[in-house]
Amino acid sequence: MYHIWQILDPRRAILTLFAFQVMLGLLIHFILLGTDLNWLNDGIPPL
Repeated sequence: MYHIWQILDPRRAILTLFAFQVMLGLLIHFILLGTDLNWLNDGIPPL
């Protein structure tokens, strides 16, 4: 593991991982909103 961090810049690796996770989360939410699993139009009133 030590050798990996000698090759990669830790700040850039963490920033890239964070950006990837945010984009993946947004993608999953938009995919679910476009299918039958849409939680906004399920007819259940909010509490």
